[in-house]
Amino acid sequence: MASPSTRTTLRLQVVQRAQVARDIVEFTLVSPDGAALPAFEPGAHIGVLTPANLWRKYSLVNPPGVVDRYQIAVRREGNGRGGSLSMVDGLTVGALVEIEAPQNAFPLAAAAKRFLFFAGGIGITPILCMVRHLRQRAADGDANAGFRLVYLTRSAEDTAYADELAAPDAGGQVTVHHDHGRPEDAYDLWPLLERPAAGTHVYCCGPRGLMDAVRDMTGHWPDTSIHFESFGTGDAALFAPNQPFTIRLARSGETIAVDADQSALEALRAHGVRVQSSCEAGSCGSCRTTYLSGNVEHRDLVLGEDEKADQIMVCVSRARGGVLELDL
Repeated sequence: MASPSTRTTLRLQVVQRAQVARDIVEFTLVSPDGAALPAFEPGAHIGVLTPANLWRKYSLVNPPGVVDRYQIAVRREGNGRGGSLSMVDGLTVGALVEIEAPQNAFPLAAAAKRFLFFAGGIGITPILCMVRHLRQRAADGDANAGFRLVYLTRSAEDTAYADELAAPDAGGQVTVHHDHGRPEDAYDLWPLLERPAAGTHVYCCGPRGLMDAVRDMTGHWPDTSIHFESFGTGDAALFAPNQPFTIRLARSGETIAVDADQSALEALRAHGVRVQSSCEAGSCGSCRTTYLSGNVEHRDLVLGEDEKADQIMVCVSRARGGVLELDL
């Protein structure tokens, strides 16, 4: 499968593997010649061509000021499509891996006075980078680096970077909560979200259930102060397996085949059809496209229920087989 974009690619080497939770492995990647890597900001991710020949996006967890390496954490998805399995089971120290240069669809707001983070499971990865960055800012005397983090996991064994997050610091407050798979033991988010705090920005990354809960409880907050990251956090388990389908371009009548391991956006690009895009994770809204017919499975975090009747985010959403007619 070809790269999903024309962005700059790099070939890096795995120099370390570390088990950071029961099913989560951290990979450290460096340039084979020791060259500095492109800089990035907190919340950034890289695209990785996995050993299964599938492109996947992984958040960078190392502090942004460190440019001699990239570190990503990958959860082994036993029921996934093979990308994470091939990374955890097949990517060994010394191996070379192709990546895309960092992109950021989940940046820290420059105007924020304080940060409220919610992370679930592997969703800790972009937020850990932010926490590391804010801890350094606080150590440097930045009064706008304060944060509260609530990290929700099933058990202690499933909690990545637990020791680091438990370390005391002056800049933030961290709560780690285990529900042990019992709904009655779920963490109560409402006390933290009941009253919007001026200057506070909310960031959430985790399973769809967590993101839906945070979205529901922040409807009275300013829209610009609520931020979500969605890719690679377990949403795939809620959707049917990908099926191939056909795109029909209504304006030209041209048809484009979309493979099961290919997004609609990738297929359109491969045929020279330009569609604006940015995050390619269903969270920014840039690739919103009108569709005229088709059985669509919406996988984005942008569209309202009424908009889903004729709008689709082609970076993540797709047809359940058959023909998807786009107003292109």
